[in-house]
Formats: sequence, C-alpha cells, structure tokens
Amino acid sequence: MPDTLPAADCHAHVFCGDSYPHDPETLYVPDVSQAGTAVRFRDVLDAHGFTHGLLVGAGVYGADNRCLMEACRESAGHFKGIALVRPDVTDRELTEMTQAGVVGVRINVMNHGMRPLVEPGADRLLARLKEIGWFVQVQVTGDALVEAAPHLRKAGVRVLIDHIGRPDLRRGVEQPGFQTLLALGREGGTVIKLSGPFRSSVEGYPYRDLDPYVAAAIDAFTLDNCIWGSDWPFVRMDERMDYGLALPCLERWLPDAASRRKVLWTNPQRLFGF
Repeated sequence: MPDTLPAADCHAHVFCGDSYPHDPETLYVPDVSQAGTAVRFRDVLDAHGFTHGLLVGAGVYGADNRCLMEACRESAGHFKGIALVRPDVTDRELTEMTQAGVVGVRINVMNHGMRPLVEPGADRLLARLKEIGWFVQVQVTGDALVEAAPHLRKAGVRVLIDHIGRPDLRRGVEQPGFQTLLALGREGGTVIKLSGPFRSSVEGYPYRDLDPYVAAAIDAFTLDNCIWGSDWPFVRMDERMDYGLALPCLERWLPDAASRRKVLWTNPQRLFGF
C-alpha cells in the first residue's frame, strides 16, 4: 500500500450509469457490480492510499468520451484520461479533450485486430497525436505486437502498453510478441503498465507465473518507463476480483520502497502531468 505521499493508479475504467448511452456496437455491457462510477473509484483510491488515477475510456461508450471527460473535469486535476476516438476525430474535439485532462488514446488490437492502425485515416490520426504529444495506449495479446510494432515505430508516437503486453504464459518469455515488447522497451519512448496480471495468469493468485515477465519488462524498459494500474473495476471478469489483491504483486515485484515510489508517482506525474 502506498504511504501518505501522492500515488497514481494508472489503469481504471469509470461508468456514468444512465447518463450516456452505450455504443450499439459495444463488445460488452458490464455487470452492474462492475460498472463503477468516478465517485466510487475516488473512494476506493482513498481507502488504499492513492490520490490520482489514469482513466481509460470504457469501450461501452465507443468514441463518445463525455463520461471520461466529465470524470476528469470534476476531479480537480486528480484524474487524467485515455480516450477512444475514430480516425475522423476533429481538431476541436482533440482540443476539448486536452482541456478536460485527456492525455492519449487507446487502440485495442486485441479486440479489433490491426484495423485501428491501418484503416483509412489511421496514419493521419497518428500524426496528429504525435503532434499534440498524446500517448497511444495499446492493448495486445499473444504475438499481436509483432505486426503492430512497425506501424507504431513508423508513426513515432509515444506508446503506452497495457497489462505487460498480456503474454501467453504457456509459451515463455521467448515468444515473439513478448520479445517485440522488450525490444520496444530497449529502444526507449515506450511506457509499460505493470498491471492486470490476472488477465494473463494461468496459476491464479498471487500470479507468480507473471514474475519472470515482469522482471524482464522492468529490465528492458527501466523503472523510468514503468507505471502501475489496478484495472478497477475489473470488467469482463468471470470471478470476483478485489483491489487489494493487486497491490501485493507490486510489492513483490519492487520490494524497494524508492522503486515503488517512482512507479506509483514520480513517473505518472512526469508522463501525464498530474
């Protein structure tokens, strides 16, 4: 658990009840128990000694970022956001999101394949994101990063990788997708989230089968490019997940308090402008 100093949970989703409609093409609708609000998330952060959060746009809203922007605006600077956008997003919309506290967009290769990186307008969008200094947060799994990485390198954008790249733990650290992730880390300019071990673990809690992957990632990216996130409120999980179960992993991966301090606050403050 963090101490009384500032600390940021850099991966969470918030929902706005019935305030905004779900996208007709959404891939999921969260169970009511998983549709946590920004107010509830703030309570959870307070209970666990955190002060700030990086919110990732909930897929149920598609490219409608009003819920995300509302949460960021009402947080008095405690929340920043990662939005979901279409290639035809306007400069005015990007400006409005920036003013609300949005610092990047998410591209979900895991769910949508390569389409977000190759569809008409994708190159122009990436160029615009590079120009305004936003992150491109990427969710991949298995070897998907092998195909995605050349597009990200060509665009020259600031890249943020979700959930340690969601490797297939049955294939070991030498699998091509994870080796591509490590290469991006060594090249610099990419940040990795030490988050979501329960998304990849085969053994289950306390997710020790992720330890070799986390160690390799920290070595490749260095502590300066590592952040942590809980993935609250744990959407699309088949079993109950609690916030407190994620924190001991970080303490095991980074037993040194100064290292945890860098991952939980120094890096997020520098990267996202908290």
